Amino acid sequence: MRNIFILYMPPGNAEAMVHYQETIRQKVAPEKIFQHASAGLSRKLQAIFGNHRIAVWGSRDSAANRVKFDRMKDGDEILIVEGGTIKLLGRVACKTVNPALSHELWKGLRGQESSSWDLIYFIANPREIELQFTKFLKLIGYQANYQLRGFTSIAADRLEKFYEKYDDLYSILMRIKQGKPVEEKSTPNVIADPPSNPYSTGGDAHQEAKEEVVSDHLRMQWVLLNMGLRAGEKVWAPRNDQSRITSRFQFTGFEEKFAAGLNAQVKYVENIDVVWKEEYRIDAAFEIENTTSVYSGLLRFADLTMVAPNTLYPMFIVAPSERRNRVREQLNRPIFRHLRLGEKVSYLSYETVQEVDDFFGDEGKGLSVEVLVGKSEKLGD
Repeated sequence: MRNIFILYMPPGNAEAMVHYQETIRQKVAPEKIFQHASAGLSRKLQAIFGNHRIAVWGSRDSAANRVKFDRMKDGDEILIVEGGTIKLLGRVACKTVNPALSHELWKGLRGQESSSWDLIYFIANPREIELQFTKFLKLIGYQANYQLRGFTSIAADRLEKFYEKYDDLYSILMRIKQGKPVEEKSTPNVIADPPSNPYSTGGDAHQEAKEEVVSDHLRMQWVLLNMGLRAGEKVWAPRNDQSRITSRFQFTGFEEKFAAGLNAQVKYVENIDVVWKEEYRIDAAFEIENTTSVYSGLLRFADLTMVAPNTLYPMFIVAPSERRNRVREQLNRPIFRHLRLGEKVSYLSYETVQEVDDFFGDEGKGLSVEVLVGKSEKLGD
């Protein structure tokens, strides 16, 4: 179960706001951190952030703060609150106790000695939100007059109740900000099993057709994986597919370990054909469908929608253009209509993916999830 930590900045605190601007909004160059970090910490940060600038924050090394800091785990949620407003939500990438780094990052204003914020945490996926803190308090079950001070965490019983009902905190807060309803999780796997594999019987002709389908499927996985890297994303394919993709296309750019930040829901994501992601957040999910049913890919998305109904990232069915109508038919099955899957899942043809891939070329400058969203179609009625 992920912890939720809250860092409070009193309104008008000039020192805190300058530090927020310098080490959260602008982030910190990795080399500035590495000169004060151990070799192990530097390797870990390099694996998570690459050569990108890193968001960093810290707390004073008091006895009370140490208790909370010691409970902090990679992937835990971090909220930074100023006055009555949530300014930012992110994830703990890793942590360190480091007075030298604290002194390097947070020098005092006008040259005076700064407070020592030695309990340091590196923040993955920082997202500015600007949402009333009372909205979060209501969501977590606290009274609106809850008094927030310094560095605190949400009680375990509140976390258990929250995670029993809800999925991704960032998506939920953004839905609240946008005035959209927040949905509770459901039990997955209530949909009937997909139709039998059309290649499960027959002779050599069927086996040849199956091998051709697998080849086309693998090639499209490889194309989407390469596009993801050029778009600046981390990429993932199911473990069982990775060796085949590497063998056929010499592709080795997979994320080493799937870190989705979704707790038990990971199993519903890590078997999706291609995932584009950041450190602890998914940016896009792709199911590639060559077979006659199109059912299996939509079934994975249906399960994911039930265990994580508030997620905001786009989901794509990728299939040849001649299968467009088949995708529409399947999206309009009663169970998928009931789950409103047509509102969340878009269609991309093989031809469109190839067109985008060719247009952006090897450099990939400007390639993004938004480009594919703009090229996709909503087929549900």
